[in-house]
Amino acid sequence: MSKKKVMTSTGVEVRHKPLGLRIWNNRGHYIMFLPVFIFVLVLSYWPMLGIRYAFMEYKAGTSPTWAGLVHFNRMFSTDAFWRAFKNTLILSTVKLFLTTFASVVVSIFLNEMGNLFAKKTLQTIIYLPHFMSWAVVASIFTLILSPSNTGMLNGMLRDMGILGAQDRNIYFLGTPSMWRTIFYIINIWKETGWGTIIFLATLSGISPELYEAADIDGATRFQKMRYVTLPALANTIITVLILNLAKVMNLFENVFVLYNAAVYDVSDVISTYIYRMTFTVARPDYGYSTAVGLFKSAVGCVLVLICNWASKKTRGRGIV
Repeated sequence: MSKKKVMTSTGVEVRHKPLGLRIWNNRGHYIMFLPVFIFVLVLSYWPMLGIRYAFMEYKAGTSPTWAGLVHFNRMFSTDAFWRAFKNTLILSTVKLFLTTFASVVVSIFLNEMGNLFAKKTLQTIIYLPHFMSWAVVASIFTLILSPSNTGMLNGMLRDMGILGAQDRNIYFLGTPSMWRTIFYIINIWKETGWGTIIFLATLSGISPELYEAADIDGATRFQKMRYVTLPALANTIITVLILNLAKVMNLFENVFVLYNAAVYDVSDVISTYIYRMTFTVARPDYGYSTAVGLFKSAVGCVLVLICNWASKKTRGRGIV
């Protein structure tokens, strides 16, 4: 049996070895790859077989039976689902833009600092919250914002005279009009330091000659930031926004540890909605929960494709 001839990128014609022979010749690499391949199959692809339950009637204590698109009809006609979907988009998008803006501002501020020791110290302090788990962060802010007499913020308001002796303590995390603002502030506090790493790396790559030319032209520090620093950061900012837009639907832990039943209208997101429908009802409907999860995955896939297209347009290469 003659070997198939193929043309290499250098224009040289070579004989193409059979697949079995190529696998045997590279058997060492395939053996090393085998555990990873099995790991991915078992933990990533095997669970995907559960997608079929989105089209079945499957409640706790019963056997699954075919139901077609019943769960999707129920989902699209449920106000709680659309509320969670809207909250997911609002919370994720606003959080993304606020955190990115804060990261840009902080990175520029750090870049302008002349004292190296102060700069490194401040960087370390800003980075530390990122390494704290959301459970710890929620515990800290729950204590600070507690409506009890031991709540630090309520105590400060009383000491300042803003709250009188007869006024009730404010339940910050249980007030719908305040919850989103507090959520954004906590996320900015936790994630801004980590986000500055990318922007500081970009700033360190700006040619000093541009700043020297600006000095010769008599530019002030603010003018150098406006006409040299920000334009250099523009492409990185766009890239960060595009890459993170693909994660808009992946919002769970930071909401789950901070929300409660009093603020569901402004805080309940798709992932927490699925969690409640699965684990907090007397007889969970696994088919309906799977249908909502499948819809979330489909929207996330569309967002990834859109971001990939936008990345090709702006960066010249995609994200997948």
